[in-house]
Amino acid sequence: RLAFVNKLDRQGSNPWKVIDDLRNQLKLNAAAVQIPIGLEGDHAGVVDIVEMKSIIFHGDNGENIEYGDIPADMADLVEEKRLELIERLADVDDEIAELFLMEEIPEVDDLKAAIRRQVISCSFVPVFMGSAFKNKGVQPLLDGVVSYLPEPIEKPNFALDRSKGGEKVPVTGKNEDPLLALAFKLEETPFGQLTYMRVYQGMLKKGEYITNVNDGKKVKLNRIVRMHSDEMEDVTEAGSGEVVAMFGIDCRSMDTFSDGKMDLAMSSMFVPEPVLSLAIKPAKSNMQNNFAKALSKFTKEDPTLRVRIDPETKETIISGMGELHLEVYIERMNREYNVEVISGQPNVNYKETINKKIEFDWLHKKQTGGSGQYAKVIGYIEPLSENEMKESGEANQFENKCTGTNIPPEYYTSCEKGMNDAVTEGALV
Repeated sequence: RLAFVNKLDRQGSNPWKVIDDLRNQLKLNAAAVQIPIGLEGDHAGVVDIVEMKSIIFHGDNGENIEYGDIPADMADLVEEKRLELIERLADVDDEIAELFLMEEIPEVDDLKAAIRRQVISCSFVPVFMGSAFKNKGVQPLLDGVVSYLPEPIEKPNFALDRSKGGEKVPVTGKNEDPLLALAFKLEETPFGQLTYMRVYQGMLKKGEYITNVNDGKKVKLNRIVRMHSDEMEDVTEAGSGEVVAMFGIDCRSMDTFSDGKMDLAMSSMFVPEPVLSLAIKPAKSNMQNNFAKALSKFTKEDPTLRVRIDPETKETIISGMGELHLEVYIERMNREYNVEVISGQPNVNYKETINKKIEFDWLHKKQTGGSGQYAKVIGYIEPLSENEMKESGEANQFENKCTGTNIPPEYYTSCEKGMNDAVTEGALV
């Protein structure tokens, strides 16, 4: 992983505190590979302490980059932070450690190679700096992605063989092997659903058919695009390791696609349990159809969003990663589907029960003309012990102790049904 300290042009920015937090709070072996040239309103660029040069960003969007010498007033700080970088690398890299013990300064290429090795082994985190809003520091960060992060074949990936009970199968990452691709993100656009897909093995080619491993459906690749922010570049094929997007693919997030020759599925991302729930409903009954369509669409594109119907309160409950997460989807329902949503805390299902044996002797008389109604009901109700409930497998039991024909047997089922109806509700709630 790489780290990027953003918003150095904001008031109160302090990148060194962020690096301390990476070390103390996240327990990461992190060190700066850049030093900011000015902070807050004076932020103009960064000093690359690996290649020992300054990078100044000009223009409204930082599009003009000027490379130069290190400012004289920053020489001491650069020397201090470069030594700190080498010390941090020496703790985890044998080659740098050997040079450090011999009091030799590593060459730029040796330093870059050591950073790359330890980033791939997850033993070191280089920290880049800048202001993303003005594109200051973004270009060197992208260079760092190319220089330090692993290529597709350098990081082992595994697929699951569904025909052998989910046995792990290594993914080669070669273009000539059978296709394996993972749909990791869905986006709704004016032209339909846009599916982002990472190719792990094989090739995606325009005009060919691919198979959704989860449901077995075949789809034709009519259009493949490479995304540049919000711009699309049409391409005819994509190889292993590439990320592309496609229209006309009906799938769920984290579905695996192949060329139909293998029954392999890529392992899905880890989805944590939801931390917050809201009860929602459409403000008007005529919005119900769009309300259901929106929920179905959102759950397809986001595996962290859960939707369920509470079986007792009959409320629609959405659960997610936080308040902002759920508010975004409520706002999207209003903006994209014209559904005004009423939200609130889910109702709590209060329940009551008895805690001791109670006898009853009830006389029922009702005269409404004709023969009328008359019945005398005698019995008792008492709580079941945990062992009794485990043995019977039921929370409530009806026990008939009638003898003879004082009560006609055909009334027994009515008495049991009346008891079952009565225990579903209580006098208190």
